[in-house]
Amino acid sequence: MDNKKKTAITADSTCDLSEQLINRYGIGIMPLKVILGAQTFCDGVDIVPQDIFDYVDKTGELPKTAAPTIEEYKRFFEEKLQSCGSLIHFDISSKASSSYSNAKIAAQSFKNVYVVDTLALSTGQALLALKACDLAESGAKPAEIVEKVNALRGKVNTSFVPDALDYLHKGGRCSLAALMGAKVLKLHPLIAMREGSLSAVKKYMGNMQRCVKNYVADLAKQYPVYDDTRCFITHSLCPAELVEEVKQLVARNFCFKEVLETTAGCVVTGHCGRNTIGVLFISG
Repeated sequence: MDNKKKTAITADSTCDLSEQLINRYGIGIMPLKVILGAQTFCDGVDIVPQDIFDYVDKTGELPKTAAPTIEEYKRFFEEKLQSCGSLIHFDISSKASSSYSNAKIAAQSFKNVYVVDTLALSTGQALLALKACDLAESGAKPAEIVEKVNALRGKVNTSFVPDALDYLHKGGRCSLAALMGAKVLKLHPLIAMREGSLSAVKKYMGNMQRCVKNYVADLAKQYPVYDDTRCFITHSLCPAELVEEVKQLVARNFCFKEVLETTAGCVVTGHCGRNTIGVLFISG
């Protein structure tokens, strides 16, 4: 296809795609900012998740994050449009960041830039971006792609289980009483995206091995019909044995054509903390 006629797909760095997948699908990434004290970094460019853990361990404070500005989005879109005919950009949920608002305003300067509020984050966001890649590859027009992915937003399962609630507590999303109770009783909440916002919908008790077993089983019950194209297992530097356990559980409970493992980027890691893991896919 003539590059000047093709539809390019781009996304905020919060989509948590691996470098391999970014290259495989040719997705352009717009980094959000991560602020550690007086220093500002670009998510996925000059900072890695381990830097987040080191900073929190040293200071006891969570990093701050910031959306790209309108001007930064304009420059980003302008650069990408040099090698494509149109562009569809996938933002983190508008209820979690001003990224969508800024990107939408920036897009008004162009006739061929479409902006999608995914109402998701992490690889929930990526699932819609990759679906757009599939549609673009099949020859779908930009407006048709946007219509179809917007219709799928409510079907994306964006959920995860954290090992500990320390980061959620520091971020004001968990009370001290809930934090202490979780430590004593070994409770792990199931955090899920509902209409663009995160909330705790269930609690699991026991070690993480037991929790993920129940978590995946619950997903299988809740979503007996699903898009079998792909599934993401996304985590914040979990032990390899736990990730492998989740892969085996997914294989036993589902029949995805492709199961992709990714590591959460710095923005998402800064909110959920170490050893958080999720299984994300599009339901039927």
